[in-house]
Amino acid sequence: MPWTDLLSADRIVMLVDPGPAGQVLDAAARLLGGGSAIATSAIAEALRERERLGSTGIGHGVAIPHARSAAFHEPRGAFLRLGRPIDFGSRDGEPVDLVFAMTANDDMPELHLQHLAGVAERFADAEFRDRLRMARSLDRLRRLLLPAAPAANAA
Repeated sequence: MPWTDLLSADRIVMLVDPGPAGQVLDAAARLLGGGSAIATSAIAEALRERERLGSTGIGHGVAIPHARSAAFHEPRGAFLRLGRPIDFGSRDGEPVDLVFAMTANDDMPELHLQHLAGVAERFADAEFRDRLRMARSLDRLRRLLLPAAPAANAA
């Protein structure tokens, strides 16, 4: 499963006024929780617990908060583009404005690490990051992050 399969259009958002990192983690948990208060709470706590171990800010204005949770059987991802950069405790000291949050089932640590590596590799691309930052609409942002549906064959 490629990292793009973690996303769905409804889990890609632009946060105009993101607030501090804790609020961004809560927003990510709401997206990942899919409307379930129980799942959202469990994911938020798992994301916060992981962040306490060390910042998931990977540099260049990108953070990949991630956690394992039993809330869902399948891995999930959410993307948040922040309206202004915030302190995420990144090693390079740069504030974060691109956040890709993800969760995977507790029983799938290898898959979780594979997705994490795939996301980190994609966000290492400076041109890709620039395109995400320059997207002026949510529709454009979603088109950049989600693969195009295969064209139907004309008969």
